[in-house]
Amino acid sequence: MRIFKRVILFLLLILLVFVGNILFSTGYFRTIEPKFNGQILKRIPIKGAEDITVSQLDSFALISATDRSIYPPTSEEKGGLYLLDLKTDNYIPIPLTDTFGKSFAPHGISFFKKDSSYQVMAISHTAQGHSIELFRLDSTTLSHIKTIKHPTMVSPNDVVMVDENRFYFTNDHKYTEGIGRFFEEYGGRAISNVIYFDGNDYREVADGIAYANGINYDRDRKLMYVASPRGFLVKVYSRQEDGSLNFIEDIDCNTGVDNIELDENGNLWIGAHPNLLRFGAYAKGKKETAPSEIIKISYRNKGDYEVEKIYVEDGSEMSASTVAAPFGNLIFTGNVKDDKFLILERNTKTN
Repeated sequence: MRIFKRVILFLLLILLVFVGNILFSTGYFRTIEPKFNGQILKRIPIKGAEDITVSQLDSFALISATDRSIYPPTSEEKGGLYLLDLKTDNYIPIPLTDTFGKSFAPHGISFFKKDSSYQVMAISHTAQGHSIELFRLDSTTLSHIKTIKHPTMVSPNDVVMVDENRFYFTNDHKYTEGIGRFFEEYGGRAISNVIYFDGNDYREVADGIAYANGINYDRDRKLMYVASPRGFLVKVYSRQEDGSLNFIEDIDCNTGVDNIELDENGNLWIGAHPNLLRFGAYAKGKKETAPSEIIKISYRNKGDYEVEKIYVEDGSEMSASTVAAPFGNLIFTGNVKDDKFLILERNTKTN
């Protein structure tokens, strides 16, 4: 009997440590203190604008959106890509995929300029499985080129194009269901990865990541950044000539980092989830709101960086921020499933 009691106490202790680790490592006890030196410029009525990327060169924003209001989905999701012309201040979204004749639920996006047009990639999740859809963008006309599928697309989240033939994408899970997925999400197991397509073959180039999410590439410095929201980290890699990634360091962000965008100076702008448990409950429809956060990372060299909180809000204005795409003094910030996304305007004048 005494041994039995000891075993029970030991198991209870393990359970207590496990639950405590979940609560602390997901930001459950974090106090949300609103912060933003600026104002909301406009609310754009697009539902579930999860990823946004901006062309600084040609002054437009590309938006990936899907209605995620029902979880789990009971029917095929129908999402789309949209364009905002930033050469004017109308900010009227232009639908690009209304005539796309197949199921399409876009997630992470990337583009690469080739001559006068752009090639666009979008991760898509449908009843037929995961894919990457490749398009050609000419002004405001989007033409589908092909559908890309491969067994390495276990749970693809985000993609970044190196050129018209080569790209990287993240798998945010190694397991798609069962106990394996449970321990990835709640135990924080660092077992997701990054896959590289070199124009001919797919191969794993980074692993040991807790929920590999947003990915982006600094072409000037040949640095690859990967968001690990479950680890509250941005992982930094140097890209080699053969496409392989050499790990440099982790940047501790103290928040659940999501998609990564770069400004003209190479600074990282990231939409984030300061409370991952609240975010998960909101995404599943169990909570009405979830807090939002935007951070800026000025990365200079290994060990020399600054993490700055730009925007923090409890979810009243917009829940579950996933991306922060800068353009001048504007920030285009998307989310998981709100019926709008925000254009924020920063105050640039100092006293």
